[in-house]
Amino acid sequence: MEEDAQERQLNIHLDPENLAGVYANFANVSFSDYEFTLTFARIDHEVEEGDVPGVVVSRVNMSTRFMRELLDAMQDSWSKWSSREGIRNLPETPRTTTTTKPPSA
Repeated sequence: MEEDAQERQLNIHLDPENLAGVYANFANVSFSDYEFTLTFARIDHEVEEGDVPGVVVSRVNMSTRFMRELLDAMQDSWSKWSSREGIRNLPETPRTTTTTKPPSA
């Protein structure tokens, strides 16, 4: 095995104030020739009339290549989650009782 082919690991720092993340129930995707922008917001859907109030909680700009990688990773995660939930929500198989017939005389 080559010495240069060592496994590398990410060492990502997360500030304590960002540890909990942010909640969003709305997202908007916009793009240019060079990048995609994902804007996440928290929207108040309880308003019955007029404009629906909301606040942007995060905005992420990314290259088109990274957007493709993100879509692939999200599809993979969605597929795994859907499979797990599908298995979890399967109806239980009813228990059957087996009876043993006595041997014929």
